[in-house]
Amino acid sequence: MTLRRRWPPPGPVLVTGANGYVASWLVKKLLELGFDVHATVRDPRDPERTGHLRTIARDCPGTLTLFRADLLDPDGFDEAMAGCPLVFHTASPLIVRDVDDPVRDLIEPATRGTRHVLEAAGRTDAVQRVVLTSSIVAIYGDAADLEQIEADRFDESHWNTTSHESHQPYSYSKTLSERLAWKMADEQARWDLVVVNPGLVLGPGLGRNTSAEGVLIMRDLGNGAHRVGAPELEFAIVDVRDVAEGHLQAGLIPEAEGRHILVSETRSLIEISGILRERFGDGFPFPRRTVSNPMAIGYAPLGGIPRAVAKRNVGYPLRFENARARTVLGMTFRPVEETIVSHFQQLLNDGLVSTPRGGRRDRTRASR
Repeated sequence: MTLRRRWPPPGPVLVTGANGYVASWLVKKLLELGFDVHATVRDPRDPERTGHLRTIARDCPGTLTLFRADLLDPDGFDEAMAGCPLVFHTASPLIVRDVDDPVRDLIEPATRGTRHVLEAAGRTDAVQRVVLTSSIVAIYGDAADLEQIEADRFDESHWNTTSHESHQPYSYSKTLSERLAWKMADEQARWDLVVVNPGLVLGPGLGRNTSAEGVLIMRDLGNGAHRVGAPELEFAIVDVRDVAEGHLQAGLIPEAEGRHILVSETRSLIEISGILRERFGDGFPFPRRTVSNPMAIGYAPLGGIPRAVAKRNVGYPLRFENARARTVLGMTFRPVEETIVSHFQQLLNDGLVSTPRGGRRDRTRASR
């Protein structure tokens, strides 16, 4: 369903999990356009987690109001959502490696958080559209799944059917959350749902996000975790600034509907290493060769990746169709080289990767 009302409608805009990696850029874009942003965070008084948002707001025409909210609180979003015709639900746990309790740490907060936000939307008459941050992992579970479809790449018609609590639990949590959102959207007729499905998000952050999977991957490359060699592993990459733009357009374009894959290009781990070596020099322990698949699978648990996951991803190609994002949302994606370089530069700036003897920093600091 696509709403045919004045668009964008007047009123504030809600962003959940507003101090997150993607959400911070979205808040910045909204404030720069003059929107009054209601932003939910776990603790509005924590300067380390919210200071960058307050700094952004000081120089923008829009206004920022922080609200305390918890994904597990069924009534936690009503106050923040009051008067908001447009809701961006970005908040969700992001733990890919070494998950202690998949249900407690991922599935419960992801699904209950989605339910609580959408139930609040049902209680808030002002709400006309909800934009949900999903992921490409709600479209596929493992790269090996590509062999089970008729096309040569995944698109918005595909769903992850191979993940579960004990195999790719993060992917399972995102799949359950998006399916729940579509079910709840179909059960009412006042607000519509638009979903964005980003790939591996890289690029400069506005705050420190040291546990994001993209940070861990780039940190491993810079700190020598793959010094001996990199596994034959591919990633569907998208710039964090493009993901924020995709959210913005999904919220503001009246005709937007359905799912939208946000992926620029696919690159292998060894290709990413080559891009970094070209820009930052030979001093860093970037891998120069690909290790055998049996070796990569055997050593995967040392990096927090179960062997069962490695077996279904190492050595398999990964491809996505991004035509809907380009045509419906008008997206033009940044080249992955720019994204990769700016991301690594920020890790250097933030001290998450050390500059070894013979290494060099990029002459251009990461754009924030």
